[in-house]
Amino acid sequence: MVRTEFWDNPIVEEMTPEEKYFYLYLLTNSKTTQIGIYRITKKQMAFHLGYSMETVHSLMERFAEHHQLIRYNPETRELAIKYWGEYNLHKGGKPIMDCITAELKEVKDRSLISYVSEGISNPGISSLYESFSRQEEMLFSNEGSEREEQTTYTDSEAEELYDTSTNRETIRGQKEKEKEKENKKEKQKQKIASRPDVEDAPDLKNLTKPEDVNEIIEFWDANGFGFTNVMAKQQLLAWLEDSSFLQPKEMILKAMEIACANNKRRLNYIVAILRNWENESLLTAADVDAHQAPQQAVPISKQSTENFRNGRDIPRGFQLDLTAGEEE
Repeated sequence: MVRTEFWDNPIVEEMTPEEKYFYLYLLTNSKTTQIGIYRITKKQMAFHLGYSMETVHSLMERFAEHHQLIRYNPETRELAIKYWGEYNLHKGGKPIMDCITAELKEVKDRSLISYVSEGISNPGISSLYESFSRQEEMLFSNEGSEREEQTTYTDSEAEELYDTSTNRETIRGQKEKEKEKENKKEKQKQKIASRPDVEDAPDLKNLTKPEDVNEIIEFWDANGFGFTNVMAKQQLLAWLEDSSFLQPKEMILKAMEIACANNKRRLNYIVAILRNWENESLLTAADVDAHQAPQQAVPISKQSTENFRNGRDIPRGFQLDLTAGEEE
């Protein structure tokens, strides 16, 4: 929610019209949460706003460094709005506190929690944020040493210990995902090196190009897949980065063409095609064509040489007299 005081903010008054529009988007888009920290990618921002990736990147840098209104973690893809509390966290109450607690537990980069807490005026909500920040400090202070303690914990202390161990598992899981992503990129490099026939392999440093995104979206909209189905488009675009294809854009477009040919204009149908290709190690459009060529070759059926008789057989001894019945 954005209050009318938003326009009286001295920082907002200094913004350009484009920056005001971008700030309103950050405060009101569909990814926002109750706590002012939410996961969103720059690609999604560009799609929602109709901007290029370069424009979004430039605005993000200006808001983080010049205006100092946001922080963004590119690894966890989490964005935090510094003064979120001024616009949304005025009142407490058990339902709101329960919602905030549940969402704070889902935050992967706990440093963003302390960043947002600086702009919260409600003491109860602010202390809740600070408690999660302290848990993060305790986690890293105890990470280097392993100590065995034999202590009887109260219920509250046991719950706090459980939350700390959960945070540790979250961090480990994040590291494992990052390692898996690096391994995936390395395997893709090896595949490209072993495939000299692939000329337009994607740049591994920037797998998603704006022109690729635009081409897929234009094909989707122009062929009746659902112009307003934004979520389906986003899920399909994720295959540009999260697939093992050497030519992800071409593979997505080819799967969409097959879906159109079969009159199955649905996301799950396209995804099923892409998954089958991955399972069969078909990594380029040429691989798909070569795989489908034997299946499309249909043998020409031989025509039967047997002569079928029409009507009834002529009795033996029958002679045709053309003059029968005529008067002499």
